[in-house]
Amino acid sequence: MLKNDLSKVSTNHLGKIIPVSILLILLIGLYGSWYTIDQGERGVLLRNGKIIDTAEPGLGFKIPLMDTVVKISTQTHTASYQALQAYSRDQQPATLRASVTFSVPPDRVEEVYAKFKGIDSMVSRLLDRQVPTQVENIFGKYTAISAVQERIKFGIDVTEAITKSIKGPVTITSVQIENIDFSNAYEKSVEDRMRAEVEVQTQLQNLEKERVSAQIAVTQAQAEADSQLARAIAEAESIRIKGNAEASAIKIRAEALAQNQNLVELTKAERWDGKLPTTMLPTGTIPFLEVQKTK
Repeated sequence: MLKNDLSKVSTNHLGKIIPVSILLILLIGLYGSWYTIDQGERGVLLRNGKIIDTAEPGLGFKIPLMDTVVKISTQTHTASYQALQAYSRDQQPATLRASVTFSVPPDRVEEVYAKFKGIDSMVSRLLDRQVPTQVENIFGKYTAISAVQERIKFGIDVTEAITKSIKGPVTITSVQIENIDFSNAYEKSVEDRMRAEVEVQTQLQNLEKERVSAQIAVTQAQAEADSQLARAIAEAESIRIKGNAEASAIKIRAEALAQNQNLVELTKAERWDGKLPTTMLPTGTIPFLEVQKTK
């Protein structure tokens, strides 16, 4: 009798538990059937571990307990390298800091999962192996001073080298050489050399300034000399013209006097002051004065 009662209780209890379990399973199944992919991501849909499709951003459906979705970011990422060791072409050791900006093309997320399972593993196996090597190789083609002076070209060369060397589902956007740190001894030698070059340039500028000042003085002196010469020539020409004019006037007057003797006497009379000479030479004569007779 007691056994029968227990059997009835157990049966009734199980009858209540089974529907609840089924309901829970259904709820869990329905809840696990949906997934969402954010913008900037792509999903890799797996069925029992095998890739069967890729998922775009938005809401998607999968079979519970059979399908899983692995999300792969397609946004831009940056990998930093803080202490890359390299030697320049002139054997100067340096520590470089660089960063690589990259992204995964949306149509290659399936390849990322198939080969690397995720971005971190891809960076470790692709970028981390090639970036130090390519930075070292390219830096070795530059002298220490040219790597600093041609920083932009150096960065472009490193970007091209890394882009060519990395073969995989990744797009290299840019490579930034953030810092080049040389030894203290070398940096001091560069500082001393730059200071010496500045002093040389200062000396050259002073010499050039003095040369220009001297040239200006010579030019001014030449201009003054030219001015004086021009004045002298002008004055001489004026004297010559004046002398020619006077000589011409004298010649004309002399010719006129020679042709008219009365004009000579008239000239003498014009110049006589009306006084007889007080001293006469023995052979001298008294000037003839014509006196008009009165009738």
